[in-house]
Amino acid sequence: MFLKRLQNFVNDQELFLQSVAATLTSSSKHPSLWYSTRSNSEVLLQKLKKSERKPLVTSINELKREARLRRKERQSVQEISLQPPANGLLVKGLVPIAHEVYAARSELLSCVSTVIKRSIVYYCRVCGEVHIGHPPHKIRTCNVAESAPNKEHGWEIGGLQHVFPTVESFHLYDRLGRAVSHNEQLQVDRIPAVVELCIQAGVDITEYPTRRRSFPIYKVAGRTVDFERRFPRNLSLGQDINTYGFWNDRKRLSVNAISLNSDDFKVTAARGMELWDKMIKGTEKLMETYGVQTCGYCSEVQVGPKGHRVRNCQAYKHQMRDGQHAWQEATVDDLIPPVYVWHVQDVHTTQPLLDNLKRYYGILPAVVELFSRAGANVAARYTSSMKEDVVVPRLDEMKLVV
Repeated sequence: MFLKRLQNFVNDQELFLQSVAATLTSSSKHPSLWYSTRSNSEVLLQKLKKSERKPLVTSINELKREARLRRKERQSVQEISLQPPANGLLVKGLVPIAHEVYAARSELLSCVSTVIKRSIVYYCRVCGEVHIGHPPHKIRTCNVAESAPNKEHGWEIGGLQHVFPTVESFHLYDRLGRAVSHNEQLQVDRIPAVVELCIQAGVDITEYPTRRRSFPIYKVAGRTVDFERRFPRNLSLGQDINTYGFWNDRKRLSVNAISLNSDDFKVTAARGMELWDKMIKGTEKLMETYGVQTCGYCSEVQVGPKGHRVRNCQAYKHQMRDGQHAWQEATVDDLIPPVYVWHVQDVHTTQPLLDNLKRYYGILPAVVELFSRAGANVAARYTSSMKEDVVVPRLDEMKLVV
């Protein structure tokens, strides 16, 4: 009896392995069956729950190990030489990249504002989801407290701020100085976080001065030793401070950037696609060296080695933190949030996207989708999420689809 059961078990295992091998063979012959119809396009569209924290870039064990090393260094009274930019000096190899990112962002705003004039952008007034093109989709993904019972979106005409949102950060005169306190939040300008990252990496802007050191700083027993004077003699701390100046600066940055007049619509879109990739790749290189912090529960960002102390967090359990942010290492998506939108091959269709066919639709960042509809070529790194090898079935073909 035992030998018979053992033989049946072996036969069942062989049948299982044969079925798995057949599935892998068919999927290798038809890649669309392996990733396209089963790819999790909706995962990128889903937002974190209020009680969920953003995933950590560095593991918690690595963070604990670094904290133990810092605590051990503070106990030993010895001089520690730091490397740029931790010692206050610039990384010379990243200064050209910072200028490229700053120039690419300024020109990209001009390209987006030019292309968006000939396109239609919708946004949901309830959940904020964005759709590019007419008519807006009917996919029921509006899942917030104030949404309708059928989870359909309430569409309104959107603009540049919905396609290319701006994340702001406090501008620091000294990136290694003390953090911005709660009482100073109206005395410090807030500028786009990408611009602040470029300034700290070597871009000089007259409106936003920053301290450039000639000599490095040192650490002795956990204390920072700066041999340069903190401020020059001719600097007045109370001069030229506008408590509400960042509102005017925000308007000025947006208006001055929209100055491109191009006759060729497709060339402008292709140029914008190149600038988008250049800005993303350059920002990633800068963030590998220059620290950027973000709140684990809200969208607040602070460029620099540490976060600020402004108690304006309204996210999950902010009462337990007294309104302070739960700072952690940021990613490029925190500085340049990619607003994902639904994508289909036929951009000239007059039929809205339906909810029961959503697994056949691809997704793209809103800026990339805007330029692709204008005729620009999409980069190869977006191929896996576009689902170009999937044909969207008609309603009468739904019963034939497995």
